[in-house]
Amino acid sequence: MPAGIPYEEARKRYRPGVAPAVRGDDTSIEALLKAYHPDHGSNARVALSVGVNRGEPCQPDLARYLQANALIDDVDIAGAQLVSTDVLIIGGGGGGCAAALTAARQGAQVILATKLRLGDSNTVMAEGGIQAAIGEDDSPQLHFEDTLRAGHFCGEPELVAQMVMDGPDVIRWLIRLGMMFDQEEDRPLGGNLLRKKPGGASAARILSYRDYTGLEMMRVLREAVDLEAGIAVWNRCPAVELLSDERGRCAGAVIYNLEWRTFMLVRARAVILATGGAGRLHLNAFPTSNHYGATADGLVLAYRIGARLRELDSFQYHPTGIAYPPHLAGGLISEAARSAGAKLINGEGERFVDELKPRDIVASAILRECAQGRGIERGGQVGVFLDTPTLEMENPGILAKRLVTLRHLADKCGQDASQEPFLVYPTLHYQNGGVAIDKEGATSVQGLYCVGEVTGGIHGRNRLMGNALLDILSMGRRAGASAAQAGRSAIAARAGIGHVHAWQRELTLAGLPLHVKAPQLFPGYANFDLRVDAGLHSGAWGRAVGGTR
Repeated sequence: MPAGIPYEEARKRYRPGVAPAVRGDDTSIEALLKAYHPDHGSNARVALSVGVNRGEPCQPDLARYLQANALIDDVDIAGAQLVSTDVLIIGGGGGGCAAALTAARQGAQVILATKLRLGDSNTVMAEGGIQAAIGEDDSPQLHFEDTLRAGHFCGEPELVAQMVMDGPDVIRWLIRLGMMFDQEEDRPLGGNLLRKKPGGASAARILSYRDYTGLEMMRVLREAVDLEAGIAVWNRCPAVELLSDERGRCAGAVIYNLEWRTFMLVRARAVILATGGAGRLHLNAFPTSNHYGATADGLVLAYRIGARLRELDSFQYHPTGIAYPPHLAGGLISEAARSAGAKLINGEGERFVDELKPRDIVASAILRECAQGRGIERGGQVGVFLDTPTLEMENPGILAKRLVTLRHLADKCGQDASQEPFLVYPTLHYQNGGVAIDKEGATSVQGLYCVGEVTGGIHGRNRLMGNALLDILSMGRRAGASAAQAGRSAIAARAGIGHVHAWQRELTLAGLPLHVKAPQLFPGYANFDLRVDAGLHSGAWGRAVGGTR
C-alpha cells in the first residue's frame, strides 16, 4: 500500500465547517468492489476439500478452521457428568436469550451455555439501532426490497420477508420487556419513536436508544432471562463439540466448564447454536470490532456434524473502525455518526463517497483512497478522517446527547471529537454467510437450529445497518418456539461423538492433517490451550488452528 499523506499535512488541508470539495469518480460499484473489497481478489477464496460443502468457495483462513479435527476424542469425555434438558442453547447474546425466553415460556426446560458471561456478545456492541418498518412513509415491502438489494440479491426472499414482517412486533415485544427507545424531540413523553435513515435504506427506519442500542437491548433480555424459572444459565461454559445419535441427528453437546475445568455431556431434544461470528479470527489480517469470543465456534461444530453452510466467502467490513491510536484499532464508530451527517474526508481534504451508501461500497471507497495514496498516515496507521467537528458545529450538543458512546471512544483515543476528526479504517465486522436455515431456524441436521450471525441466507452478501438486531430477535423467537415443540419428543437413548470419527476418516482420505484442531474458542493471543487447561494427556494432541502451540 502506498504511504499516506502525513497527518499534520492532512490536518492543514482539512477545514471544519466548510463544505469539502467532492472528488469525482466514475468507477462502477461492481468495479469498485472487485478492485478493493477484501472478499474479492486472486487469493480471496479456496475450495473446501471435505464436508457437505465440498468443492464450494470459502475464505481461506476460515477454511482451515472448518477442515480441522475435533478438540476432543472419546477418551477425553469418558466419565464426564451427564445432564439432560429439553432445549440446549449455546450462546448468551441477544439471539440466544430471545430463543431461551420463548422456549421456556412454552414450557421447555432450557440450559443456556455461554462461553463468557450472559450478555457478553456482539449484541451489546451494536450501537446504531434496529430496523423496523413502522413509519407512515415506510412499509415491510420497502424494507424487504432494501435488504435484498443491499445483499446483492443473494438473500433468501422467504427469510427476508419473514424478518421484515416480524419487525413491528419485535419492537412491541422489546418495549413490553422494558427497553427504552429515543423519541421525537418535540414529543419526548408518549410521542412517536425517533426514526433515522441508515445507509442503503429508502426510508427512515432505524430505531435506537442513543448510540448504545444493543447494550440497552441486552439489559432487558438479560434481566428477563435471569427472572425466568425455566432457564438455567451456565456462564463460562463453551461448547467444544456437538453430540449425535445413531441416526446422525444432533442430540446435545460437550460443554467445557472453564471454572471447574471439567467436561459435561448435555443431552437435549433440540440444540440451538447462537454463537455469533468470526471477527476474532482476524480474517485477511484485519482488525475487528467483534467481542472477544467471536471465533466461529458454531460454524465449525455445525459443519463437522453435517450442516450445510452458505456464502462462506462473504464478510462485512464496517467502514468506520478506529485506525489511530493503534491499541484501539478496529474499535467501532457507529454508523449513527454518518446517519447524523458526519462526512468522510481523505488526506487531500476531499469528500470521496456518499457516506450512506451500503457498507461494502463505503468500506471499499476508503480502501481505494488508502491504496491510491490519498489516505492519511499517523503513527504507522493509515485511514481517512471522519469529520465529527463539523457535525458538532452543525448540530450543537449532538455528541453529548445522541452520540454518547462516540464521545467516550474519543476520550479513550485521547482526543476531543468536537475539535479533532477521527482517523478511521474498515474493520472486520460481520459474517454475512453461515449455516443454512429454514424459516424456523432449523438446519439440514435434524435437532439442530441456528440463529443470528452464525447463520446465512438473510443478509445475502452484505448486511444493512440495524438488520442484525432484528434478525437475532425475529429468528431467535421463532427457533425457540420450534425447539420447544421438538423438546416434547423422546430424548436420544444414546448420544456420543460418532460423527467425529467419520469426520476424521474424511480428513484422512482428503490428505488433511489430523493434528490441526478447532474450534479455537479464544483468539490466538489469549494463549489458551484446552488440553493444558483441562489437564488431559498430550497423546497425539496437536495445535489448535491459529494458536501459539
